[in-house]
Amino acid sequence: MRSYGQYCSVAKALDVVGDRWTLLIVRELLSRGPSRYTDLRSGLPGIATNLLADRLRELEAAGLVEREDAPPPIATTLFRLTDRGAELAPVIDALGRWGVPLMRDYRTEDAFRGQWLRLPVRMFLADHEPDRPASSIQVHAGDQTVVIDADAGRVSLRLGADPNADATITGPPPLILALFSGGLALADAEEQGLRADGSREVIRRVLPRAGNAAGERLSAPVEENAP
Repeated sequence: MRSYGQYCSVAKALDVVGDRWTLLIVRELLSRGPSRYTDLRSGLPGIATNLLADRLRELEAAGLVEREDAPPPIATTLFRLTDRGAELAPVIDALGRWGVPLMRDYRTEDAFRGQWLRLPVRMFLADHEPDRPASSIQVHAGDQTVVIDADAGRVSLRLGADPNADATITGPPPLILALFSGGLALADAEEQGLRADGSREVIRRVLPRAGNAAGERLSAPVEENAP
């Protein structure tokens, strides 16, 4: 790893996490928690396996990542962030907010993974009716499925499907992000192709009601390779 050779905290930080893929590895470990090597590869489409191995070794050497042996039935090595590595969470959040306007440019070949919805869920959604019983929304975003839970004032995301969810949203990732960010109302998103099944009240319970704290909103994106 090359150094900028500057006595500056920004430069020193970039000496450690400024290489390509490094912060995306941190994003995955923040989103998934302790992860197998194969899980990280799946969440980082486009990375070469030898490069992932190199980056993980560098992060371990820097004290940001450590290995742990998972007990049976998993019985494999997991990679997890150390306390020092977890301190990068606000950095990832800030980059995510800064990048929101860039999400308006959508390319159909862009990869998407369900765990990447954790950041917009945390940024934009809220439990506006915390006194109501817990509820859940199954989200089919492209070929990825996640579940959003609202319970006692807290909104969280889990990977996988839930056939007992109170509502289901189905649509392409950009349309779902526009809905979650408050750029589109539910009815407008449905007019543009979003499908909503089940309780509308459960869906509206978590959607933005008066914009969001940072003012970022995604309108319906424009596909770069659209005719």
